[in-house]
Amino acid sequence: MNIGDKAPEILGKDENGKEIKLSDYKGQKLVLYFYPKDNTSGCTAEACSLRDNYSELRNAGYAVVGVSVDDEKSHQKFIAKNELPFSLIADTDKKLVEQFGVWGEKSMYGRKYFGTIRTTFIIDENGIIEKIIGPKQIKTKIHASQILEK
Repeated sequence: MNIGDKAPEILGKDENGKEIKLSDYKGQKLVLYFYPKDNTSGCTAEACSLRDNYSELRNAGYAVVGVSVDDEKSHQKFIAKNELPFSLIADTDKKLVEQFGVWGEKSMYGRKYFGTIRTTFIIDENGIIEKIIGPKQIKTKIHASQILEK
């Protein structure tokens, strides 16, 4: 997915098994953020930055939805533990991460593996991707301010 592309209508199922659609957010901007794993330090810092600045994001017209390949149960625990005010999509079949092109080869300590590449897509009120914040740009502890800056 690139800037100017229309985001897919079906985004996936949230932590409660409810289907999340793009049209659920019509008239709002959607922050669709992809992150590697629940309960890891970077992903927790990113989620908490969005949580702590949630009212400012909402006041600026943004809805927030996180996506990882963790299952619903993992998402429920992550939301409860960190008191997250937004939904998380359980992309266990990797359909959405592949559609958005954020599933790829990574390496840590010289070991290569496949995983979610931390990326945030800002989708406008009409479902068009207007901004992409890539993995090299995202600063997890201040991610909300990165979204809010024009």
